[in-house]
Amino acid sequence: MKRVVSVSLGTSKRDKSAEVNILGEEFILERRGTDGDMKRYAELFTELDGAVDCLGVGGADLYLQIEEKKYAFREIKALIAGAKKTPVVDGGGLKHTLERRAIEQLTTEGIFPLKGKKALIVSAVDRFGMAQALDKSGADVVYGDFLFGIGLPIPVRSYRAVRILGALLLPIITNLPFKWFYPTGEKQEKRTPKFPKYFLEADLICGDWHYIRRFMPDKLPGKTILTQTLRASDLELLKEAGVHQAITTTPVINGETFATNVMQGVIVAHLGKRPEDISEQEYLDVLKELDWKPNVITLNA
Repeated sequence: MKRVVSVSLGTSKRDKSAEVNILGEEFILERRGTDGDMKRYAELFTELDGAVDCLGVGGADLYLQIEEKKYAFREIKALIAGAKKTPVVDGGGLKHTLERRAIEQLTTEGIFPLKGKKALIVSAVDRFGMAQALDKSGADVVYGDFLFGIGLPIPVRSYRAVRILGALLLPIITNLPFKWFYPTGEKQEKRTPKFPKYFLEADLICGDWHYIRRFMPDKLPGKTILTQTLRASDLELLKEAGVHQAITTTPVINGETFATNVMQGVIVAHLGKRPEDISEQEYLDVLKELDWKPNVITLNA
């Protein structure tokens, strides 16, 4: 039986584990939160090294990427340095394949045709595959990197601008403390609504769930949310907000979804290769075999 463990800087309240058969193999999938404790986070990567088939970077990004250029968060890279034998993934392999394909499937499968609609992606540099697909979808897109990543009232309205700004700012941002840009520990449980105008103008709101949850207004009547993973409590929050439907890019396992770093870990463990040795085409080939599709959950008629 193969074992994939996501070590998260997020709250331990969201911990879970599941046994599942994928592509004929038995897997144990785990999520372990450290409540923002950086020391414990680093210790777990050292303790689990060599004892599991793949480790996931949860509640954090190891890399931010624009086009083919990747920028490593110096702080996160140092924290996972204890994992020397076990492959480590941060979900990037699926953010650039599964999530890009999910945007395309919204239109091709008639789930949510995007042409002529308004969309908000809360952070493009965190999910550049999704951002690229939105750019080609015919939607009117707001890229929220300045709004929600830095807190500046600057909506970016073109993917070309995202590329230019990313090349200028990511070398600086990835050398600063990670917690300046992303909620960790108990902060993931706190909501601080910000720039509600851009949420309310959008037909589709997509991207990282913790960003969406933290900054969304209390009411989002009739909206569609596309994100990576939602728990039962998250769905209840969205239902109370009046959201029409939630769409997750990762499959439902035991009634809930795991994050992209866990599901990328499944593919890496299945292939038995280091993530740096796996091509984008190999991910696409396995995804075709898995036939994972966007999971649509209707919350309010």
